[in-house]
Amino acid sequence: MKILIYTLMGLAVALIIFNVTLLDFNNLFEGNSFAAAVGIVLSLCAICALLILKISKNIEEKSRN
Repeated sequence: MKILIYTLMGLAVALIIFNVTLLDFNNLFEGNSFAAAVGIVLSLCAICALLILKISKNIEEKSRN
């Protein structure tokens, strides 16, 4: 499970980097730039959810011992 979480986090970071390259800072909320901004926000949300899952798995493991 740990490997899957880290893999998904890596993919989310890669999506953030890719979407940053698509941003047009002059017209941030128009066309492809808006889709890239939404993609960045969603990738950050995915990373937060994966961190919460990782922490809950650590708590579960410690409570079993």
